[in-house]
Amino acid sequence: MKIKSFYEPESGTWTHLLADPVESKAAIIDPVWVFDPVSGRADAAFIDQVLAEAKSAEYTVEWVLETHAHADHLTAASLVRQRTGAKIACGKGIREVQENFARVFNMTDTPVDGSQFDRLLSEGDVIRLGRLDIHVMETPGHTGDSVTYRAGDAAFIGDTLFSPTRGSARCDFPGGCAGQLYDSIRKLYQLPAETRLFLCHDYPDNGEQPVSQVTVAVSLARNIHVSADTSREEFIDLRTRRDAQLGLPKLILPSLQVNILAGEAPEPDSNGVSYLRIPFSRSVAELIRGDFK
Repeated sequence: MKIKSFYEPESGTWTHLLADPVESKAAIIDPVWVFDPVSGRADAAFIDQVLAEAKSAEYTVEWVLETHAHADHLTAASLVRQRTGAKIACGKGIREVQENFARVFNMTDTPVDGSQFDRLLSEGDVIRLGRLDIHVMETPGHTGDSVTYRAGDAAFIGDTLFSPTRGSARCDFPGGCAGQLYDSIRKLYQLPAETRLFLCHDYPDNGEQPVSQVTVAVSLARNIHVSADTSREEFIDLRTRRDAQLGLPKLILPSLQVNILAGEAPEPDSNGVSYLRIPFSRSVAELIRGDFK
């Protein structure tokens, strides 16, 4: 098994390339499509680096694996599928996420059955990648569709945990639940201590290098939000208070409109241009709460 991680600094996101080098089969986990909200331009230079690495190693990219529908960056899943023929997989909870945000953005013609994805995954499912078996764990809490992909001694955990000094992700979006996130973290902590947890994000201070992975043992000992002796009640209280102080991600408006479509741009208008929807004089937080009046 070979793993190479790529850091996208604008969104603080890790994209991981997982491969069986003997059979030359690969999967890309959480691919990033860089987007500039001022110009409206989507830049494929970052994901091109990942694809170039796969091509240089003579890997066939068979899968794009999404850990969840991200709210802070656009996914390049569809772009990778177009260029490589790879299939896109995500947790079956994506259907609820689609329902929530198709309503928020009034995307009335958008199918909310997960059909934009090639495979919807449940607990215990296995994806075959060359000689590797990738086991699916449902790890909701940050979002209702969050899953972890486990292969050998590696687990790709999305936003279930951050690096030990960053703690854990927010739970205040639709489908999020601090109690569920605690349970999902404890589920990860039951993996062997040497298991490498590959992260979806890191936000290093100036001069620090971003952290792409941490072992179960280290996270259990040092994570500032959930360590060995943190109770469920303590975590729920901490997470709820922190979430109440957080602003929304700066790319939440474009991200969710694209990501619930597996990274497809919205259908073009009559002039051939795809447009994103921005609510006028209404906060997206109000719309997420269902306040449309």
